[in-house]
This record gives sequence, C-alpha cells and structure tokens, in this order.
Amino acid sequence: MENRELNRYAKILEAIFLKRFKKGVAEIDFERAEFGKIAEELGIILPKNLGDVLYSFRYRTLLPRSITSKAPKGYEWIIRPAGKGKYKLVIAKQSIIAPSNVLVETKIPDATPGVIAAYSMNDEQSLLARLRYNRLVDIFTGLTCYSLQNHLRTTLRNGSQVETDEIYIGLDKRGAHYVLPVQAKGGKDRIGVVQIEQDFEICSLKFPRLICRAIAAQFVEDNLIALFEFEQSKDGIKVASEKHYRLVRPDELSPEELQSYSARLS
Repeated sequence: MENRELNRYAKILEAIFLKRFKKGVAEIDFERAEFGKIAEELGIILPKNLGDVLYSFRYRTLLPRSITSKAPKGYEWIIRPAGKGKYKLVIAKQSIIAPSNVLVETKIPDATPGVIAAYSMNDEQSLLARLRYNRLVDIFTGLTCYSLQNHLRTTLRNGSQVETDEIYIGLDKRGAHYVLPVQAKGGKDRIGVVQIEQDFEICSLKFPRLICRAIAAQFVEDNLIALFEFEQSKDGIKVASEKHYRLVRPDELSPEELQSYSARLS
C-alpha cells in the first residue's frame, strides 16, 4: 500500500515539474490546488491527504528520478513553502542531514519512567519524551532548558503555515536566554533543511529577543539518539555540532567509561 501511495505521489509531482521545467530554471512554483486536475489528467485517484504528498517527498523519500536527474552536479531539488497552499521546487546545494556512522557514542543512564518506556514506540512522540525525561537537550547544549510548547504552529512572513515539534527555553550561566526549536524524527523520516530554515524564521518572528539555537534529534536505534545543532551561513544551513547518546541502565555504564568521558576534550 505504501509503495502504491508513493507511486501516485511521484506521478503527480513529476507531471507538475515536467510541465514547467526548462534548462536553466532554478525555481518552479506550483499550488496544492493543482493536484486534483493533474490526477484527473493522469487517470489516477487523488490522494485523500494532499498535504501528505508533499510531506513524503520533503522528509520521507527521495524525489522521482525524473526530477533529481535535472539538478546540476552538487545541487538538488528541494520543496519549499511559498504561501498558503503554495510551494516551489528550488535548486539548492546538496545537504544530506543524517547521523554519522562513525561518531563516538556517549552512554546516559536512562531516566525515562518505566511506564512510558513500556508503551513508547520508535516515533516522533517517543523521541520527544526521551529527550525531555533524560534532559538530553540540556546535556547537548550545555544550557538549562525547559520545554515551553509542543507542536507550535504559526504563519511565516510569506503566509506559509508551519509547525515545529517542540520549543525549549534555555538559560546559560550568565543568565542569557535562548530559544531552541527542536525537530524530532523517528522511523523513516529524514531531517529536512527546509524545516531547519523555518525553525530559524519561527524564532525570529515569535522570540526576536532570544538567541536561537536550532536543534534536531533522530533515532539511530531504539535507545541511540543523534542530536544536531545548526547554524545559518551564506551557503545555507550547516551542521554546527552532532552528538550520539545511548540510553542505558545504570549498571551498563562502567567506571572505565566514566573515566574516558572525563578525558574528552568536548
């Protein structure tokens, strides 16, 4: 069923792209309202959740080969919101945000309540709960952090409606205040550059006086969590820091490991 759905999504997006693409074009505007007409032209049943068509290609799966093959070397096509019900395919520098497979792990005694662990799943909500109960955002950033709100929805300057998974407020030893938008990815979902761009804009709109530190978290395995911090640069979003934390029982953390952690530079 999932493959059939993706195939329908791919055909719709591919048709929109090929209708507008010309060599040298760097942006292709389209509207969600077009999906119905395209589906009718192709003779396929229109997906019930039109938003899922775009979400799938932004965060779960690759764009069709017919689209990706049209990007210049070192670049890729990404989907950005461009207003309410409006989007655009844009050429951007390749930026794969995925957990490193060679990064050292840090063991953290798991403080997740047993009743929560018993019913948790390998998804976004489970990941957010583990971040919260184990204070992983605090550990990762070196700040004292407090969860302010889950699933903060707002409208950007261009009229696009967006959402970030969780907002933390942090304080450092000087007393400076920070805002930390957190994107959480479980299962097959991927961290998207566009979501991080949106998180920075959300902070500039909603918390203009606070220092923004954009964070993303992803399950690598059931109890292994990758955390990323991002920076804005002239070349777009860049990874400033990445750490991997493995949640373990207290007896799984040896004195030798604790000693090795104290010798780390950072």
